[in-house]
This record gives sequence, structure tokens and C-alpha cells, in this order.
Amino acid sequence: MKPGRDPLAEIEALRAEIRRHERLYYVSDSPEIADGEFDALMARLKVLEAAHPESASEDSPTRRVGGERSNTFAPVPHRIPMLSLDNCYSPEEFLDWHARVKKGLKDEPFEMVVEAKIDGLSCSIEYEKGRLARASTRGDGETGEDVTLNVRTIKSVPIRLDLSHAPALFEARGEVYMDKKDFERLREEAFSAGEEPFVNPRNAAAGSLRQKDPAVTAGRRLKFIAHSYGYLEGLAEPDSHWEYLNICRSLGIHISTLGNRVCRSAEEVLAFYNEYAEKRFTLPYEIDGLVIKVDSLRQRGLLGFTAKSPRWAIAFKYPAQQATTTVKGVW
Repeated sequence: MKPGRDPLAEIEALRAEIRRHERLYYVSDSPEIADGEFDALMARLKVLEAAHPESASEDSPTRRVGGERSNTFAPVPHRIPMLSLDNCYSPEEFLDWHARVKKGLKDEPFEMVVEAKIDGLSCSIEYEKGRLARASTRGDGETGEDVTLNVRTIKSVPIRLDLSHAPALFEARGEVYMDKKDFERLREEAFSAGEEPFVNPRNAAAGSLRQKDPAVTAGRRLKFIAHSYGYLEGLAEPDSHWEYLNICRSLGIHISTLGNRVCRSAEEVLAFYNEYAEKRFTLPYEIDGLVIKVDSLRQRGLLGFTAKSPRWAIAFKYPAQQATTTVKGVW
């Protein structure tokens, strides 16, 4: 540290710099420094925080993994139910859904946001005055499980929102998932240890998120991507889903930049679906289809919900992958 420099000021400066680099690396995919330089910043911060315990802060980057363990996952009631989506499996079924939306809106023009449907675990993340306060699984839709300690270890989840005047409450809903390469690494580690490996990335993400020890979760390299509007208080409500996604991005919350598009007709959606039928295999994560949502929140209100699902959204699934094998012998 430079002579005469206030250590508490340096701590705050380091925290801000580390948060910025975490966002560049984990959210924007555009790192500015090498891993070694980042590790040096983190090491310096740990030294300063240890020397100045009065600087302790729950939203410090060094508190990603604390010493706490969870013996149970406490129930968390959702302010607004986390409903599941209806599915369709063919162009004809999608066109039927599109026709129902058109009828529900009395032929009023509407736009749709199409997003890659990442195969992970639904999660709600709540911020109070800009600080991560709570994270929970979808559960039965009405009540989820408290996984806050584990979600804090996910590097793409900001512990503090990037906003000078944070809203009183902000809930982002999305998917916790594992990239293909990290899943393969986890399987190799399991084989080497003589353990039963996870079957697929979704199971790996679900099992990793529900660990009793957050340090185990931290080693699994989970990621979070926001895809749904939850709850907001103290900030102007967005007019559309696309606007909501941009708000998330401005706050430092990761959103998908692969496989997102605004479509103005059913034909555009079908063309996009066909385009990604093969392109999906090049994505860094597994997807099992696309999610199509009416963009306007006002129009969503007009369409409403069934008992289980929103009428304004549908998951357009790809056919399950199949493979043929030949048994050459039995030992």
C-alpha cells in the first residue's frame, strides 16, 4: 500500500474493482486482466480485510464462500407463484398456441421474445436495497427452498447490484446451470474418485445447488442466467420483457446473449427454431428447446394464466436426442 493511503479506502476501492472484473469475466465475457492479476487483487483484499476487521461486509467479494453450512433448506414462500410452462413439440402445436394468443388479444399485434431454454434448475434471487438477500428454488411453485448460501458462491450472481440508487426490492428469476465443459470435468473427477457421476448437466446443477456445504457448490462452477420478471419495488416497472432483460444487464445480472431474438410473426419464430435445431449443439450449455414469450407486460396481463401456466408463454421443445448402438459382445 502506498504510504499514507487510508486502508479502508483501499479496501472499498479493491472491492469495487474486483466486482467490475467479475462482471466483465462472468457476465460480459470480456475480461480485461489475466487470472493471475485478478487473484492478486483478491489476495490483497483478503490481507487488508484481515488486518482491518472493522471493514467486514457481507457483500465483499471475499465472502462468496463463508464458513456456514446448511443442515436444512428452509421453506421460502414466493411473492408471486413460479409457474411452469406449457410445452409444444411440433410447428403445428406452436401455431395452435400462437392462434390462441392472437384470439386472446383480439387480433391486436404483438411481438414475441424467443430465448434458448437452458436445461437447468429454476431459481429466484431477491435483492433488498441492492444487496443479495435471499435465493430459493422453484419448489412446488408456491414455496421453494432457501439456497442463499450456495447461490452466493455463483460468480455470475452479483452480491450487490450495480446501481447507485438501488430499488427497495428486486427479484430476478432464472436458471442455475452448468456449462458442458464443467460438467465433463465433474464427471471425470467422479470417475477418478470411483464415485457415481451425474447423468447430465441439469442433474449436476440441481445436485450442486442443494449441497449442505457451500464450499462444495463453489467448486462446481455453476452459473445463473436471468430469464423472467419476478418482483420489483422502488423502480419503474418495465413495459416489456425485452426491457426487463436490459435492466438485468444494466444491474450486472447475467442474461442470455446467445439464442435471444424479438420476433414479430409465427413464421419468424419457426425460422429461428429451425436455425437453432443444429446450432444448439455449438452452445456452451445444454438447451432442450426455445421459450417463446409475449413481449408486452400489458398484453400478458390481458392473456392471464391457467391454473398451472401463463397463457402468454410456451416452451417449444426439440425432439429428444436418440442414438443407435451395436453390442459387439458380452463378457
